[in-house]
Amino acid sequence: MSKQRFVAAGVAAVALAGLGGTAFALQGQGQGLGGDRGAARPAAAPERPAGTETTGPRASSVVRVVRPYEPVEIGQGALMGLLPEGRQNYVVSWGGPEAFREDIEYAKGIVGDDIRPNTISGGYHFDEGEVLFTGAFRTDVVPGRITVRTVDGTFDAKMLRLPGDPGWGAYHLDAGRTDALSSDVVVTAYAPDGGVIDTLTMTFPRTPHTPGTP
Repeated sequence: MSKQRFVAAGVAAVALAGLGGTAFALQGQGQGLGGDRGAARPAAAPERPAGTETTGPRASSVVRVVRPYEPVEIGQGALMGLLPEGRQNYVVSWGGPEAFREDIEYAKGIVGDDIRPNTISGGYHFDEGEVLFTGAFRTDVVPGRITVRTVDGTFDAKMLRLPGDPGWGAYHLDAGRTDALSSDVVVTAYAPDGGVIDTLTMTFPRTPHTPGTP
């Protein structure tokens, strides 16, 4: 399976190699609009994401504290790492440890998502029918949970943050093989008491439907 290396930091995902797959990042200012995908919708039947399906805001996600630049496996062969440099600066990288180290060095010169207080950002990588959602949060309190709602259901994303009180972190959800991009995707950050901190809606171009076809 071909994968694209990219740094998920700054205004948009930065492609570091012209490999297969599509990467896209959105700013979390309450609403996000998807761009031109340039990739076909998957035809295979959806599979349940690797996250935990949930039904309400009372469940909680575990926030993992990681060292600066620590590589974390997040599914589909990708590694995520958080940087102390910049603002809400993190990378998502394919290609193994060496590629990850190169991407970390590149990202040290990037500002980061630099989102507003108490908001979230979001992005996705789409390749051969598989979708990986990633993003950052900048909040006064560490979110109790972050959910991703797709056509397949609502799932808890996993969260990472640096030691101490950095005021931000990143999240990820391996949605697997899915038709999630056929409809809006809604990412919601909840406070520990269940209140909504911020909501980000990712909107994707619709594929015209021909009457009489599935």
